[in-house]
Amino acid sequence: MLLPYLNTDLTEGGCDEAGRGCLAGAVYAAAVILPKDFRNDLLNDSKQLTEHQRYALREVIEREAVAWAVGVVSPQEIDEINILNASFLAMHRAIDQLIVRPQHLLIDGNRFRKYPDIPHTTVVKGDGKYLSIAAASILAKTYRDDYMNRLHEEFPCYGWNRNKGYPTKEHRAAIAEHGTTPYHRLSFNLLGDGQLSLDFG
Repeated sequence: MLLPYLNTDLTEGGCDEAGRGCLAGAVYAAAVILPKDFRNDLLNDSKQLTEHQRYALREVIEREAVAWAVGVVSPQEIDEINILNASFLAMHRAIDQLIVRPQHLLIDGNRFRKYPDIPHTTVVKGDGKYLSIAAASILAKTYRDDYMNRLHEEFPCYGWNRNKGYPTKEHRAAIAEHGTTPYHRLSFNLLGDGQLSLDFG
């Protein structure tokens, strides 16, 4: 059972991102404030759940959360500011949109760029420890999956409906054969062999 909160007396928001290790597509982040009495035995790190469970939980989270929001940073922005900064920016954009301002933030991971005037605590593997971070991980993951499924319709040869932009053999073979799209992160090692033999023109 995940922990409901770190600070009993504060309005606490959990944050997580999805898509940081991908070769293509935007990075997504979510911020979620859950009610103090929220309980759900199924809610867990999104990576521990089936696709069906994630989407079912997304409906529960969106219905029962005090506030929730999703932030997005484009592949072009990722190339400009690097993926670590893009992950922080996506979280900031999610927090920006919350209709209730949290008094404290729980951040998945070990690093974060401070959000103005809101203290935070970083939690390694936090999506498997705190309900609010787990909820954020589910929203970030499912909204990003929806986005990658839409991009798959535009560029079906990369298998994004299956790999969601992650560096699978199938994805890298398609990049080697077909080149890049406007959605690929050109600052990443797309082929994985250290050889920059792609035409970025």
